Amino acid sequence: MDRAQLADFLRHRREALRAEDVGLTPGPRRRTPGLRREEVAALTGMSTDYYTRLEQARGPQPSDQMLSALARALRLSADERDHLYRLAGHNAPARHRLDAHVAPALQRVLDRLDDTPALILSTLGETLMQNRLAAALLGDHSAASGPARSGIYRWFTDPAERARYPLADQPRQSRAQVANLRVAFGIAGGSSPAGTLVRALQKASPEFVDLWERHEVVARFEDHKTLLHPELGAIELDCQVLFTEDQSQALLVLTAPPRSEAAEKLQLLAVLGQQQFVS
Repeated sequence: MDRAQLADFLRHRREALRAEDVGLTPGPRRRTPGLRREEVAALTGMSTDYYTRLEQARGPQPSDQMLSALARALRLSADERDHLYRLAGHNAPARHRLDAHVAPALQRVLDRLDDTPALILSTLGETLMQNRLAAALLGDHSAASGPARSGIYRWFTDPAERARYPLADQPRQSRAQVANLRVAFGIAGGSSPAGTLVRALQKASPEFVDLWERHEVVARFEDHKTLLHPELGAIELDCQVLFTEDQSQALLVLTAPPRSEAAEKLQLLAVLGQQQFVS
């Protein structure tokens, strides 16, 4: 671990960012350029003291989890992330299409979306990031671990995941989930995380096995969805998708026509979401 170089790199990357770059409201009285140390600490989920010691070249060796959080908070590119890992004395993560490091371009868009549900998904259906409204509408998946990190796995193993869709829409959604996974499996192969997910689903769900044997392959999302909220009922939303250049990550934005019933429900959802997060 090169503490001096790590400290210098973190400081320069922090000073190169502005509050608005990471979705924060810029305050009127900023004496120094860039983000404050406490803001980086909050974005990564670490204490301000811990982060300050890293910048002062006297901190302990960060874990993989901490480095991943730092790379995301500082909006590092894949090359910059790898450099961060090496400075901290870790091997850089292997690069592949199933990389969970959020593409900075998608994250910048997500940071600016606070009035409509939006989330970033991997090709395995893992929620890499979601805003407040997406968590209120679809559930907070940040604590999921193991195969359950994948929305595809949850769809076939957790009834609560399906409860967000009308019963009549569920068969079509099942086929879409499997067809999307077929794309990731075809690209990465059976020895990849996609292959591991397929094998876990084959053990857990006869329905998945049946659909998997159909060999349907498509990477797409429905452009119109009806989602069920336990308090607000059915909400009809349009789904817009923005992919990274290599198609490895997708930003989903769920919108409603202005002045529609669904738009009013999204406004109510914002209030309900705030109550849920502060309770």
